[in-house]
Amino acid sequence: MTELQIVTLPDEVLRKKARPVAKFDDELQTLIDNMIETMRAANGVGLAAPQIGQSIQLAVIETLPKVDEEGEDIPDSRELFVIANPRIVWESREVIDGIEGCLSIPGYVGEVERAYAVRIRAQDRRGKNIKLRLKGWTARIFQHEIDHLNGVLYIDKLTDRENFWTDEEYYQMRQEEFEESEETEADEEGTVETAASESQD
Repeated sequence: MTELQIVTLPDEVLRKKARPVAKFDDELQTLIDNMIETMRAANGVGLAAPQIGQSIQLAVIETLPKVDEEGEDIPDSRELFVIANPRIVWESREVIDGIEGCLSIPGYVGEVERAYAVRIRAQDRRGKNIKLRLKGWTARIFQHEIDHLNGVLYIDKLTDRENFWTDEEYYQMRQEEFEESEETEADEEGTVETAASESQD
């Protein structure tokens, strides 16, 4: 397998509506394998064909690992999907905000509202029709990649123009929130201990 170059903004291919996949031949299978290799090498969870300069309705997605009771990743628990010519045929009324990044917009993240659950019809890597029911973070990844196939990027769907940060800014913001929550917990514990000592007097 070959690691491919990921195109970034302002490359025009990222803004084009991709054409349908018509042939599920050996050439396409090689492209799919190379896209999977490229996604994994970049530590991504999804990669659409336009992101490697191919304007076709094709994407590869690998879900986040499942975790055990102690919060540790379960080995080999990630699920790999290959979707061609996908369509979202239903989405939930329930929506949820989440932080997204993109391999084609390196160094930045933003907050995006997505449907919590979706149903998708597509074809797999061999051209077989498939139906998927997805929810949560997996549904978010699929919506993000399908947007790519229509020339839409997550930055077009930010909850607010201000909710867009560099990786460093976002890390700093999260660190400050974590420190504030620790201080709040410490204050609450101190209040409980004080109340307990007073009740013993």
